[in-house]
Amino acid sequence: MRFIDRNDQGDTRIDLTPLVDTVFLLLIFFMLSSAFVITPGIKVELPKAAYERVFREKKEIRVSITRKNRIYVDRKRVNLKELEKIFRERAKKAPQTMVIIRADSRALHGKVVEVMDLAKSAGLSKLAIATRPKKRRK
Repeated sequence: MRFIDRNDQGDTRIDLTPLVDTVFLLLIFFMLSSAFVITPGIKVELPKAAYERVFREKKEIRVSITRKNRIYVDRKRVNLKELEKIFRERAKKAPQTMVIIRADSRALHGKVVEVMDLAKSAGLSKLAIATRPKKRRK
């Protein structure tokens, strides 16, 4: 009686299908779980800093200051009087609103301070200044 040894066929293959499925699932997971924050239209070169991560709030106002010291709120250009009005309205509705200031690295420091002062005087005390991370030296 002769038994057939199935391992002695010489054509051994590794099935890569489960590995490929796992890689695609991981790729999809990371693509869906990553957060992309893109603000098109307003070119602002953020200053570099060793930053501390600020968690995004549901109630926030994003104020952008360009290198030509123009102020934008939600991609709409405003002047200081309009900005103060926006701050006061938002402070009445939600006093815990966070003001995120995205100032260009070449914007005047005084303009940033003016925006911060307007927010504080309107009753918005949660302020954050957006930066980009510095490259770490090894």
